[in-house]
Amino acid sequence: MIEKFQSHLTNNFRYLFGKKLLLATSGGLDSMVMAHLFSTLNFDISLAHCNFQLRGKESFEDQLYVQNYAEANDIPVFTTQFDTQSFAIDYKLSTQVAARELRYNWFYELLENENFDYILTAHHADDNIETFLIHLIRGSGLDGFIGIPAQNESVIRPLLAFSREEISNYAAANAIQWREDSSNSSDKYLRNKVRHDLVPILKELNPSFLTSFQNTQKYLNEAQVMVEDATIMIYQQVAIETKDEIHYNIDKLKILPNYKSYLYQWLKDYGFSAWDDIYELVDSQSGKQVFSKHFRLLKDRNTLVLAPIVEKESSEVYYIEENQIEVKYPIKLTISNQNFHSNTDNSFIFVDADKLKFPLSLKKYEEGAVFQPLGMDGKSKKVSKLFKDEKLSLLQKENTWILYSNEDIVWVIGIRQDERYKIDTNTKNSLQIAIQL
Repeated sequence: MIEKFQSHLTNNFRYLFGKKLLLATSGGLDSMVMAHLFSTLNFDISLAHCNFQLRGKESFEDQLYVQNYAEANDIPVFTTQFDTQSFAIDYKLSTQVAARELRYNWFYELLENENFDYILTAHHADDNIETFLIHLIRGSGLDGFIGIPAQNESVIRPLLAFSREEISNYAAANAIQWREDSSNSSDKYLRNKVRHDLVPILKELNPSFLTSFQNTQKYLNEAQVMVEDATIMIYQQVAIETKDEIHYNIDKLKILPNYKSYLYQWLKDYGFSAWDDIYELVDSQSGKQVFSKHFRLLKDRNTLVLAPIVEKESSEVYYIEENQIEVKYPIKLTISNQNFHSNTDNSFIFVDADKLKFPLSLKKYEEGAVFQPLGMDGKSKKVSKLFKDEKLSLLQKENTWILYSNEDIVWVIGIRQDERYKIDTNTKNSLQIAIQL
């Protein structure tokens, strides 16, 4: 196996030669074989062992075993201990997910602090089969079937081309010892049931199952590349990106032969899970929304709008003092003494400074707010009616700020000025208030 492994590295991971490598080492068969292989080939390696404290004395014996192995073979070693159960409870995670987050966070800290080039894990071909079957049992899209990646940024998995049998045979031939995790024999976990019960049957039905599976996964990966290419091409035809939002044109979306698949590909990385609700959104009435933890998808007339969820600021009030010349938050404004000139640009207004009562205030829209729109001869109008006339989306309404003097609206910012504060023939002092672009 050593020759095959060296050839595998030369053909697929040539960039590892001469680099400083951190090997994730549990003390089990796979990681100990990986350590032996890289040590035999004289790579610059260090070991990293996580004690998750999930198996009592056994966990500490694993840690001690890795430390002793590293010392005996003159290999640098890093160890750490986690209170995994408490972390899982605190963050409402399964024990397995908690352990994964803890170990990878620590690995990345070591990568940065100790100047390692790559993190190496000992996942092998049988792990890939088990992961595929678990996704098949639970249900998955194509993403779940393309397998564990050989590289994910700085994490490398150099044993994916090798079976558990090859690894076990190499350990026996080279008298490599390892620690057996007692939890691996328990069928409490789905992975163990797949490993102990399902995979042996598949290998019995087809002795070349591993090779067949690897070929199938290769085809699936090629199909995934095609899907990604098509997704990007169609996205460019359907979507328009603004500063904080993405707008999907529903008419262009619906002429696609399978628009639901495209929506899934575009939105899957934003944390959505209610896919039926998202697909129904296309034909829903305007204003309907679907939420993930950090994003929302809004139906706005003929558009689906993807935007981050922002904490509501409707109750917040921000003040502008007299002689203040700039506002930086929550919206950027400049206030200056400039001679009045007529304009149709809603990005700035001129007001009669003597009519203002300071401090001015900035607030979000409140239900029932009324003002006197410029040019309407003093007639009142609800701000909600203005929003409707301007065909503003729900997101645009939520992001509109209003400038007040006392309780009177001076400017629905960026949309319409109030008649009461306009420049007239009696004006002696004028102010320009402008949005900073």
